[in-house]
Amino acid sequence: MQREIQVHEKPGFMPGLLLSVQHLFAMFGSTVLVPNLFNVDPAIVLLMNGLGTLFYLVLCRGLIPAYLGSSFAFISPVMVVLAGQTDNYAQALGGFIVTGIIFIAVALLVKWVGTSWLDALFPPAAMGAIVAVIGLELVPIAANMSGFIPASPGAPLNSTSIMLSVLTLGVTIIGTVMFRGFFKIIPVLIGIVTGYVAAVLMGVVNLSSISEANFIALPTIIYPEWNITAIAIIVPAALVVVVEHIGHLMVTSNIVGKDLSKDPGLHRSLLGNGISTVISGFVGSTPNTTYGENIGVMALTRVYSVFVVGGAAVIAILLSFFGKVSALISSIPVPVMGGVSLLLFGVIAASGLRVLVDAKVDFGKPKNLLLTTLVIVVGISGASLKLGAVELRGMALATVLAIVLNLFFIVIEKLGLSNEKA
Repeated sequence: MQREIQVHEKPGFMPGLLLSVQHLFAMFGSTVLVPNLFNVDPAIVLLMNGLGTLFYLVLCRGLIPAYLGSSFAFISPVMVVLAGQTDNYAQALGGFIVTGIIFIAVALLVKWVGTSWLDALFPPAAMGAIVAVIGLELVPIAANMSGFIPASPGAPLNSTSIMLSVLTLGVTIIGTVMFRGFFKIIPVLIGIVTGYVAAVLMGVVNLSSISEANFIALPTIIYPEWNITAIAIIVPAALVVVVEHIGHLMVTSNIVGKDLSKDPGLHRSLLGNGISTVISGFVGSTPNTTYGENIGVMALTRVYSVFVVGGAAVIAILLSFFGKVSALISSIPVPVMGGVSLLLFGVIAASGLRVLVDAKVDFGKPKNLLLTTLVIVVGISGASLKLGAVELRGMALATVLAIVLNLFFIVIEKLGLSNEKA
């Protein structure tokens, strides 16, 4: 069995470099997708993601191995703000900054009231289900990237995409269970490289983008504008990201085997995320959030070192100034990333089941059965709750349901109306 590399351990330079590159590859596609949708320079996003991650690691005293990348929760409201006018992105930045301030306010509130409310609102039956939903709601995205879902109803499947995704997934699986020594902890990197080489040989990689890219390219800075309407449209997304952040911290705690919400504290984690989002908003980057892809890599490889995560952040900062290397990584075909993402997101879902098993949740009790069932059903059903331009769906909606349902169970137990025995 592969030995765990703990949070505080520092691998040697070359092993650490390869492990950091593995983390970088895992998150690169998603974190660059967001600025591409907004027609914003991805280099500034890479720069601020890297700086934000380093700041986060320092603020959390090097105890939480988390990478901050571009949040998907803001795609819908920002598209409303842009409304076809990319110049409006400066107005969206004002909304990002306010969202970061809300994060900071929540962090201070958590510091004041503590984290005991987490145990009350999220018993293991709910927490395990929420963690499972985090992975399960992402699986369809990975399946779409892999080519297993047609582009439109009735459209034929792309056999090339499926071949590349299956090859990447297969090599990663084989590497995880068969490789020995150092190769055992970089199966994701080996899978992606194998898929990329195959894609080049099949002629599906656009190499012209690499040749056309500049060796040195300074990130493009955009300064914020303050527009009340734009801020009102974007701010509700703060609820989604706060819930997402708490869920990701739960998963990470489960993986590393330590309650990170207590040490170094949920407040530090929220504060680091909030401050990095505020700073990013002042220079034209996207809001930050902890990344599921990197959580999946940790769960799969059992490498939790903050030095590895910090190394990935440093590489991201360097890439923001080196156009050709950034273009090379950007040229990795979507199906290749889809194949490895299927595994990474599935591992997160399995971590949720592990929470249920480790806590020995008694499903003979209707309360536990209902909590787990309804959270999973709502989380993966596609149901949504509209709040202005922001929709609560997936894990965010499932978490709100878990809170409401658990509070209901607590009330009827206090009133003596429950038919369950304590």
